Amino acid sequence: MARTKNEVLTIRTTAEVKALLKLAAARERRSAASMVEVLVLDYAKANGLAASEPGPGRKGAGK
Repeated sequence: MARTKNEVLTIRTTAEVKALLKLAAARERRSAASMVEVLVLDYAKANGLAASEPGPGRKGAGK
């Protein structure tokens, strides 16, 4: 089941990191946004991290 994507993430980075992200995404036939998601989820899984649900007053609360 697909997750609803309703959050925006804007980052500043170096030209080198941007180029590497584009290369990695192209190799995986993904968008850069999808590649970032995969990298973060893989890192979280490998390091035992889990996101908590948004609390009151935070964006996404009450959904």
